[in-house]
Amino acid sequence: MMAKRKMSLNELSDKVGLTLSNLSILKTGKAKAIRFSTLEAICNVLECQPGDILEYANDEQKTTTR
Repeated sequence: MMAKRKMSLNELSDKVGLTLSNLSILKTGKAKAIRFSTLEAICNVLECQPGDILEYANDEQKTTTR
């Protein structure tokens, strides 16, 4: 979504109000949780739905993709 919107991580960080390191953790899939308020802010800035930026993978799928 960031590429579609031609938005850098720094710009998203400024608009959402999250630190660059926290956004980086979210972007790389290393986050274990996300607040609904954070998800709402990201979707608001990127003009998208949660499903556009989230993907579910069960533990078995995570093991095979690493």
